[in-house]
Amino acid sequence: MSKIRMNTELRNKILNRYRESAEQENTQELEAYKQAREGVDLIYPSTFELARQVVERSYPSEDVKTCRTLKQKYGEPLDVVAKDKCFYFSYARENPSEDEDKQVSEHFDFGLFGDTDSGSSYNNESGKEFAYAYYRDELKAKDLNPDILAQQKDKDDNPHKTKHIALNDKALGYSGYSSYNAHDDNVGIAKNFDKQYELDIIGTSHCRSRTIACTQEEFMLFQCFKQAKGQLIVCHQKWIDSITKQCEAMKTGLKAYRYLSEGVELMTELGVACDEAELIRTNSTGLVIYNPVNLASMIKSMKNTTITREQKIAFRKQYEENKVN
Repeated sequence: MSKIRMNTELRNKILNRYRESAEQENTQELEAYKQAREGVDLIYPSTFELARQVVERSYPSEDVKTCRTLKQKYGEPLDVVAKDKCFYFSYARENPSEDEDKQVSEHFDFGLFGDTDSGSSYNNESGKEFAYAYYRDELKAKDLNPDILAQQKDKDDNPHKTKHIALNDKALGYSGYSSYNAHDDNVGIAKNFDKQYELDIIGTSHCRSRTIACTQEEFMLFQCFKQAKGQLIVCHQKWIDSITKQCEAMKTGLKAYRYLSEGVELMTELGVACDEAELIRTNSTGLVIYNPVNLASMIKSMKNTTITREQKIAFRKQYEENKVN
C-alpha cells in the first residue's frame, strides 16, 4: 500500500489532538494553576469577612436599618442604602517620607470581573483574565476558548480575540458594570458570584468618593487577597504558554513531514494515541465520512431529492410505527 501524503487537514487534526492531550497532561504548570485556583477559594471567604467588619465600622448595621426605615416613611429622597461589592480601603502612614502621601488607599473589588492590579484602576483586562481562568472548565464545557487572553497576551485587539472574548463574557453572564454599585445587568454565573460578596453601604455615589478607613494590617490582608487572584492569572498564563510553545514546535515539525505515518510516529513517541486509519476516516470536525456505509448514504442522499406528498406521508407513518415498536 502506498504511503498517504500529509496535507493541511491531517496536520491540523494531529495538532488538535496533541493540544487536547497536552491540556489533560498532569504537568507542573497545570498543578500550579490548580493550586492557585484552590488558593483563591480559600482566601475569598476570609477576606470578605474581614471586609464586612471594616465596612460595618463605617456603616453600622443599626444606621443601615434606620436609613431603610426612613426610606419606607419618606420614600425615594431617602433611598441612600445600596449593596456594593467593591470598596476603597485606606489607612494613614505613621511616618511618611517627604515624597509619600500620608494616606494610602486602594480599590478592592470582590466581583468576578474585579480588577487584580494594584492601585485604583477600573475595567482593565485583569478582571477578565481572572474570570476566564477561574471558570475555565465551565467555559471549555461550552466549547468556548477561556485561554484566549493568555494566547493573545501583548497582542493588539483583533477580530479573533474580540469574538472569543464576547462569547466568554456572554457565557459568564457579564455585561459590564453599568453603574457605580452592584446593581448592574449581569446575569447567570457573574451575577450569582457577585451576590455572595455584597455589603450594605450608605451613599450611592462612586465608591472612590467614600473611602473606608482600615488599619495597615487589614490593608495588607486585602492586598494579599488581590495578589492571590493575580497569582491565578500568572499560573494560567504560564500553563497556556507552555502548551502554546509545544504546539508551535509540533506545527513546525508537521510542516516538514511529507507522509502521515511520520506524524503518527511523532504522536506515538510523545505518548499520544493516534491511529492513522482513524485520521483518514474523519474530517476536520471528527465526523466519519469516508466509512463506505456513511459515504454511500451521503452520495445517495444527493440524488432523487424531490419527494412527493404521498412519499412524505408514507415516511411519516413508517416513522410513527418505528417509534411505537
